[in-house]
Order: sequence, then structure tokens, then C-alpha cells
Amino acid sequence: MTTAFTLRPYRVADEDATITLWQRTWQQAYPSIDFAKRVDWWRARWRNELVPNAAVIVAEQDGQIVGFVTIDGSGYLDQLVVVPERWGSPLATALVDAAKQRAPSGVTLLVNKDNARAIRFYLRSGFVEAGEDVNPTSGRPVQRMAWRP
Repeated sequence: MTTAFTLRPYRVADEDATITLWQRTWQQAYPSIDFAKRVDWWRARWRNELVPNAAVIVAEQDGQIVGFVTIDGSGYLDQLVVVPERWGSPLATALVDAAKQRAPSGVTLLVNKDNARAIRFYLRSGFVEAGEDVNPTSGRPVQRMAWRP
């Protein structure tokens, strides 16, 4: 397998691969949560909330989707997902940079406070901590983060 990847817009045919990647990645990040039980909820949210209201940029490598990012018109980054084997590689940075290009006035996001790895990544990517909140779905504490050009 090569380390090269390409970024491209999401296509409807990508749905199953992106949903499978979402489940696999979140399961790796939070092994105590059964994400298989959340797939139907996620598929509905993906189809009804994210895809119609956000740009979805996928990263493809060797014909496989290895990551994606969603960024809506207000600059809210809802999802950044990268295959665990590529965590720490330039892939996530490339996806965040693509989101920044789509939201030149700034990007905001929420990240679970217990996800120190992700918080460090966003700080390295030019984001600043912008407050705290609680995720309305999971009830987990989250850190608001913001990037401004």
C-alpha cells in the first residue's frame, strides 16, 4: 500500500464506506461504547443532516476511503474521521486544511474533552480552545475549538 492519497468530493456511492469507517474509527477511539448499536442512528443523521447541509470531502487511497471531513456553510466541522492506521499521518491535516479552504472566515468544532489526542491535533492545526459544553447526544463534556485565519 502506498502512502499517497487524494481528496475529492463525497459521492452518494460512498455512503456505506464512510459509515463503516465512522463506526470503525469511533469504536477504536472509544472501545467501551458499542458503536454497532448506533449505526442506524448514524446512517439517518448522515443522510438527513450532514450530507444535505455540509460539504463532505473524502480521502481516497488505493481505491479505498481512508478518511473524510464534513464542513457546513457556517464553518462548523462536525466530523473528521481517519482510519486508525493513519492517525498521526498528514492525512488528517490535509482534510482539516480542505475544510479551512471551504470556510475561509473560520472553523469551529466540538471535541470530546477526554479525547486528548484529538485536542492536541487541533491545537497543532491552529485551533484554540473556545469554551466548554456538553454533547446533547452523548452527554459527554466537550471542548469548543475555533480556527480563524
